[in-house]
Amino acid sequence: MVFFAITIPAVIFAGITKAGFGSGASFASASILALLLEPGVALGIMLPLLMLMDISSLRPYWKRWNSRDAKRIIIGAVPGVALGAFLYDLANPDLFRLLIGGISIAFVIWAVARSQGWIEVSGDLLGAKAGAFSGLMAGFTSFVSHAGGPPVAVYLLRQGLDKTTFQATTIIVFWAINLMKFIPYFALGIFTKQTFLADLFLAPFGILGVYLGVKAHHLVPEKPFFVFTYVALTLTGAKLIWDALF
Repeated sequence: MVFFAITIPAVIFAGITKAGFGSGASFASASILALLLEPGVALGIMLPLLMLMDISSLRPYWKRWNSRDAKRIIIGAVPGVALGAFLYDLANPDLFRLLIGGISIAFVIWAVARSQGWIEVSGDLLGAKAGAFSGLMAGFTSFVSHAGGPPVAVYLLRQGLDKTTFQATTIIVFWAINLMKFIPYFALGIFTKQTFLADLFLAPFGILGVYLGVKAHHLVPEKPFFVFTYVALTLTGAKLIWDALF
């Protein structure tokens, strides 16, 4: 009962953030589960749920994504996922959590400074190499901790997208990344009979979270949406740094 009392709100939260607010903080659900379970078990429970949320979120945002930016990130994510699979049992992911967390918070500081006129920068959009690099980092960090949201958000927030295009692009990107992760997770033995049984029980709550997230996305105006996204990025970065150091 303690397990479900904690995991049900966590899964609903993941659905809301994935379907409504850019996926940046949805990784926190895996971290919450890891408080109760071995990290690998938490990852194994969350991936099928995240994939279900991705599929449930595709229809409301169908073809509203930025195809150019999505392709850049997805192509970059392929070697990132492969690297994560290769190093899963060998590498300490804390270094990468620290790096991504630091980049996330630094980006928010930069964005605030820019909005206040403290710094002046070129209005040029980030290019293909930056998109591929964000995909590489997202693929790896998503594989080892479901925390691929920050590098994707850092790149997309720099591209000047409106809130729905931003949201739709994160949906299609993580649909692809999570699909890439499924077979390596299966091969590494991350999925078990118990994780799938837990997923069967938790699936309706994931769909509920998606429904609430889509509703929230259309109800929240654009400026508060991006304020929430920056706050989520800050909290996500801080949580990653905390996890890495402690």
